[in-house]
Amino acid sequence: MLSLNRYRLKHLSKNKHKAAIRSAELLQRPERLIGMILIGNNLVNILASSIATVIAMRLFGDAGIAIATVVLTLVILIFAEVTPKTFAAFYPEKFAFPASGPLKVLLFLLTPFVWFLNHITNFILRLLGLNPNKQPDDQLSVAELRSIVDEAGDLIPDRHQGMLLNILDLEDATIEDIMVPKAETYAININDDVEVILRQLQECAFTRLPVYEDDIDNIIGILHMRSLGKLLTMGSFTKAAFRAILREPVFAPEGTGLHIQLMNFQKQKRRMAIVVDEYGSIMGLVTLEDILEEIVGEFTSNLTEDSDDFEEQEDGSYIIQGSATLRDITKATGWEFPSEAAKTLNGLVLEQLESLPRVNTTFELNEFSFKILEIDGNMVAKARIYTLK
Repeated sequence: MLSLNRYRLKHLSKNKHKAAIRSAELLQRPERLIGMILIGNNLVNILASSIATVIAMRLFGDAGIAIATVVLTLVILIFAEVTPKTFAAFYPEKFAFPASGPLKVLLFLLTPFVWFLNHITNFILRLLGLNPNKQPDDQLSVAELRSIVDEAGDLIPDRHQGMLLNILDLEDATIEDIMVPKAETYAININDDVEVILRQLQECAFTRLPVYEDDIDNIIGILHMRSLGKLLTMGSFTKAAFRAILREPVFAPEGTGLHIQLMNFQKQKRRMAIVVDEYGSIMGLVTLEDILEEIVGEFTSNLTEDSDDFEEQEDGSYIIQGSATLRDITKATGWEFPSEAAKTLNGLVLEQLESLPRVNTTFELNEFSFKILEIDGNMVAKARIYTLK
């Protein structure tokens, strides 16, 4: 009874499984169940001991007491305790469900004895500082749920297992971990010439684009290509008409958890948000697709195959772009770097060196060796990383 899986028992009970319902009712008050079982168990053992002692003394005299004690101890341990209880623990449902009916009847018949026994034991437990009425906590923490999913094995397909774990990991990540940085954001300046804007729109591969006025920190709206198609079909593309089809931008503060932003997208019926810091400056943008990729994986291809950010070398090292995020690096290589605030490889290097390095600068971080290959302006453009193990 006590070896039953509580969560499977709840599932079967919800599906109206009669034996599971009886077992769940018995386990709601485990002290009553244990008290009733121990009363019956001890009655039988003491009765068997008394009978065996009487028989042994008639056969062997006073020596029969020792013989009965040794023989009966072995018999009870092997055939009444260890073997049956171990066997039942391997197949708890097969034994517990059929036994739940008789146990419920016995509990009803022995209620006065169980009540008396429990009151005495509860009194002793209270003297020891324990609360016998406190119910066990069956709730699972995120870490425990993650362990259950990890150990599910063939019960959950690998892909579904990965998705479930990724959902649990959303609480540990923020939008800065997956956002497109401001420096890499493809955006339209509405004050550019119409020809320049149209050329940018023709070359664009995205469905939604932020539109700004003069400075990218001054985003005035989000363009949806579907709305642009209607405007171009009408043959009246002007800046005033272009501005009119823009949707009001949605802003998300830095530090927002991915699970929170996912719910915000759902409430707002939007797919893109502009990430801002505490001073209101633009940090980048995050899309619904970015968050969904954190759950189901990349929609396109493997990071190391078609991405310019990662180049695996024959010696096992990687040449990685400085703008690559640490989360993407971990996904592509399995490496994990200690960092307090850095989100990109460039940020990690600057955090460790506390200055802008020169080309060919090398340093070690835990079991990793870094070599700076390219510097672009004030950031590390490319570095080579390999493990020292």
